[in-house]
Amino acid sequence: MSASPAITIDDPADPRLAPYASIRERDLVGRRGRFIVEGEVTLRLMLSPASRFRVESILLSPERLPGLGDLIETMPAPPPVYCASRAVMGAVAGFPMHRGVLAVGLSGAPPEPAGLIPPAPAPATVLGLVGLTNHDNVGGLFRNAAAFGADAVLLDDATCDPLYRKAIRVSAGAALTVPFARTASPQALLDLAARHDLVSLAMTPGTEADIADIALPARALVLLGSEGPGLPPDLMAHCQRIRIGMAAGFDSLNVATAGAIALHHLLRRRCRL
Repeated sequence: MSASPAITIDDPADPRLAPYASIRERDLVGRRGRFIVEGEVTLRLMLSPASRFRVESILLSPERLPGLGDLIETMPAPPPVYCASRAVMGAVAGFPMHRGVLAVGLSGAPPEPAGLIPPAPAPATVLGLVGLTNHDNVGGLFRNAAAFGADAVLLDDATCDPLYRKAIRVSAGAALTVPFARTASPQALLDLAARHDLVSLAMTPGTEADIADIALPARALVLLGSEGPGLPPDLMAHCQRIRIGMAAGFDSLNVATAGAIALHHLLRRRCRL
């Protein structure tokens, strides 16, 4: 790097590295508007025009600097880049940093959920997550949302943060690009759908309507619940319930897999409009 040289730091207690301290513990309690990006793939996406978030700083091990320096220098206003050995990075983070690539992102002001829904009568596909607390599943669903062209992901109050470090990594960076917002409750998701002409589709094995056989709406809110309990019955009572057909004697899929199949069907319907 030449235009924006990296700053070498040898002391794990250097205050400039404070946002990177105790990553796992602070993932659980929050960072007051900050989040951690880990790995080259997600950092490259974070630095691209597709990202919805701004980078506050970057922390690299020395051997990772040459491969990322040119990309960082092309930014109109490159963030501070700190360079530290993997031993120093591990001491700060609280665990070994094998990838040698970290960055701090700024989440900014949360968007209003209604602002993410394409206005009627345009086609719209929105993914609604209810009570999902597994970061792998949430990350997988964001990856699926990006792959199958969902317009937005809406979360209820109990669903975990898509900007958790592991969720971002599992999403292959899609959590940085797919628009998302949080609602106050599962009922708020239904109310939002009703106000914006979205048909609420509840994914559940407990119905006869197979997604492959029904006429799917042009504007849909696809609701997915946690594995095991699934969506609350009182919520499904106000939705069109659909299932994914499976082999006899088995009726359960990983929620991210179920979401991928549902979004794929909706994408095919949308492409035929």
